[in-house]
Amino acid sequence: MAKAKTGNKPAAPLASGYVPRLKKHYLEVVRKQLQEQYKYTSSMQIPRLEKIVINVGVGKDTVQDKGAIDPVVDEITLIAGQKAVKTYARVSISNFHLREGMPIGVKVTLRGARMYDFLDKLVTIALPRVRDFKGVSTSSFDGRGNYTIGLREQLVFPEIDYDKIKKIRGMDITFVTTAKTDDEAYQLLSLMGMPFKEK
Repeated sequence: MAKAKTGNKPAAPLASGYVPRLKKHYLEVVRKQLQEQYKYTSSMQIPRLEKIVINVGVGKDTVQDKGAIDPVVDEITLIAGQKAVKTYARVSISNFHLREGMPIGVKVTLRGARMYDFLDKLVTIALPRVRDFKGVSTSSFDGRGNYTIGLREQLVFPEIDYDKIKKIRGMDITFVTTAKTDDEAYQLLSLMGMPFKEK
């Protein structure tokens, strides 16, 4: 388990009045379709995307080189459009030469406009660049309306320059929703453009 370092630098402010394309799509199209399908008795019951968490593990790299994690922070910051933070080991594990407090990963949590912008970029640019892409799995929901996908490399994002990276790294991306069931979360994400494989 890991804990994130606190005291992040605040992200640069977005333009005043800016409304992301997918947020507008959610408000004008997705909400209505979900309401029609599930017959909610209150508008507050309509599921929404709450946050997106991007997480990268660096494994044993920091044991051999403490500076190995810094380029990963920079890469995830570029990809997310928001300052990423290091995560640290909570316990020591001698077999892995891991000590408590050692940096073991990088994460960033996106909300609001940056969340919608990242999702837009993911579904329209990054996922189509995945080799032999045939859609994302429908079996990666957690039973509570949240969904996680894994990417094998950061190169699918347009901000990453192949010639400047030190190592190809994968990442986990978790979509936290207010949906009560996986089916509702599936419909929400599907309507937002998530390219699921056919069930």
